[in-house]
Amino acid sequence: MEVDATFPGGNDSIPRWLSKNISYPPVAAEQGIQGKVILRFVVEKDGSVGEVQILRPLDPSLDKEAQRVVKKMPRWTPGKNNGHAVRVWFNLPVTFGLQ
Repeated sequence: MEVDATFPGGNDSIPRWLSKNISYPPVAAEQGIQGKVILRFVVEKDGSVGEVQILRPLDPSLDKEAQRVVKKMPRWTPGKNNGHAVRVWFNLPVTFGLQ
């Protein structure tokens, strides 16, 4: 692939976007569950996010919240190969921490 898919504002802005859009599930907070959910998804040719999969689960409520928020991500700039938009798989860790 010549050009990788990029999140609006650059891939460095993904953690900021996630922190603004994630709601810590009360049941997980009450139980003090913290850690990372590793997700895999595809950035489609039109920049939409699809096929969100959990590669490494943590807790059912946190897994569901991570999946929910990734599915509502804004459109990415799609990856390109030979000048044409292509589907690109992306792995993403979503970290849940209590303060």
